[in-house]
Amino acid sequence: VAVKDPTAVERTNLLNMAKLSIKGLIESALSFGRTLDSDYPPLQQFFVVMEHCLKHGLKVRKSFLSYNKTIWGPLELVEKLYPEAEEIAASVRDLPGLKTPLGRARAWLRLALMQKKMADYLRCLIIQRDLLSEFYEYHALMMEEEGAVIVGLLVGLNVIDANLCVKGEDLDSQVGVIDFSMYLKSDDDIGGKERNVQIAAILDQKNYVEELNRQLNSTVSSLHARVDSLEKSNTKLIEELAIAKNNIIKLQEENHQLRSENTLILMKTQHHVEATKVDVEAELQTYKHSRQGLDEMYNEARRQLREESQLRQDMENELVVQVSMKHEIELAMKLLEKDIHEKQDTLIGLRQQLDEVKAINMEMYQKLQVSEDAMKQKNEIIGRLEDKTNQINTTMKQLEQRLQQAEKAEMEAEAKDEKLKQEYVNKSESLQKEFSQKEKQLLQLETDLKIEKEWRQTLEDDLQKEKETVSHLRIETQEIVNLKKEFLKLQEKNKQLKRICQDQEAALQELASKLTESKLKIEDIKEANKALQGQVWLKDKEATHCKLCEKEFSLSKRKHHCRNCGEIFCNTCSDNELPLPSSPKPVRVCDSCHAILIQRCSSNVP
Repeated sequence: VAVKDPTAVERTNLLNMAKLSIKGLIESALSFGRTLDSDYPPLQQFFVVMEHCLKHGLKVRKSFLSYNKTIWGPLELVEKLYPEAEEIAASVRDLPGLKTPLGRARAWLRLALMQKKMADYLRCLIIQRDLLSEFYEYHALMMEEEGAVIVGLLVGLNVIDANLCVKGEDLDSQVGVIDFSMYLKSDDDIGGKERNVQIAAILDQKNYVEELNRQLNSTVSSLHARVDSLEKSNTKLIEELAIAKNNIIKLQEENHQLRSENTLILMKTQHHVEATKVDVEAELQTYKHSRQGLDEMYNEARRQLREESQLRQDMENELVVQVSMKHEIELAMKLLEKDIHEKQDTLIGLRQQLDEVKAINMEMYQKLQVSEDAMKQKNEIIGRLEDKTNQINTTMKQLEQRLQQAEKAEMEAEAKDEKLKQEYVNKSESLQKEFSQKEKQLLQLETDLKIEKEWRQTLEDDLQKEKETVSHLRIETQEIVNLKKEFLKLQEKNKQLKRICQDQEAALQELASKLTESKLKIEDIKEANKALQGQVWLKDKEATHCKLCEKEFSLSKRKHHCRNCGEIFCNTCSDNELPLPSSPKPVRVCDSCHAILIQRCSSNVP
């Protein structure tokens, strides 16, 4: 035969008794009336059964004098788990007639039944089994499934209206004994079942209406909480809006200031650009003047060449006249041959120089398309060209001098042969051809110079465009830098505001902690004052002997009175002294409560 667990048997018995008591209470309440008093026997039996159910498996707690085993500990937890139970707990603690924890637990059960929330309170307890394990054993009824069943049965008690007077009852000394005779069936009970069914239907409707009212109350409370939260959030948003508007006004003022500064900067840059334009125009005019001087030099060279050709024609006419001077002509011819060789060498040098000029022009064309650095190189090349033109002018002058020398030699020559005339004529034709070729080369150089001028103008236009783009980009970069500075300033302001908020929160927390400490100190002082309300100082006539040594007070033995406990000692007995920072001498202290003693004049001392 399998042996049953005694704790399981106890749980089933208690569950059955709870079922019977709850069923009997509901049926008797339906037959007797809806409102029940505290003297109603089934109601008293219900509270006794609930005490037994709550006491089952309760852990024993040690105290200073004896062992305690009360149900007030777990019922006190409901206050923390269910906020609506704070009123019951506060009212139970304030009841004057209750002295034991069991009496407080009985009063709590009665108030919970009157509120029709006993099932809700106990359901919160059953859910938190970790907290219940501190008060109950693992096999207790409240820790097992039977506890949940009992909580479900307690929901049916919401049908009953109880009107109980807890203040005058002696709940501490009641004896909890279950009366089983009330749960035995009788013939009268069988006859009134139909009437009970009708009353049960009516009460079910009433219970439904009450539950609806409960739900509506909960929704109303939640709506009130939402309204409060929305009002708080609305006030916060209004404050934030005001702060944001102030910030916007400040930012607009800063924007106006920055725009005015920007206009000033633009005016300065425009003045600078105009000054640079004037400088560039002056440089262009100087360049044009220098070019005009070069053109004039080239025109003068052309005129000199024409004059030389005319002079040569005159020389030919004079040579026809001076044929007789053969000997001198021979010498002159030798000199002329030498001069012609030299002139050929110079012409070869000039051709090489012209080829170099062409190569330099090609290099300048390539460099002009690259960048401003090529412009500098081309300016250097132009300087070289100018030097070369100066060299050409010097060579031309040297040729003129040599021609003058040749004219002198021809004047000195008296006679020349016809053959020499013909050869000289042929040579003069070749020289004319060479001069024509030089003129063509000069024309090519002029055209090249014109092309270079046009290229330079195009490059200057490109440079101006690039300078304008660079100035625009600089302005944009300055604006971006200013915006970055503004953004950094705003970030610093935001950080400062956050720091201020954190400091204010910390200050509020410190104030709250100090307030709590001050409240606790005030409560301690109040309790001490309550404890000392019944104590009164003894009169001088009554206080004749010391409480410790029991000797009479005299001149040598003076009276010292304790402020706290009211007892009187002599100066020899109260030897305990404490140094205080406010007084130079140490202060005497009471032996029992360690409070400061006050010296009193004895009756026999004036």
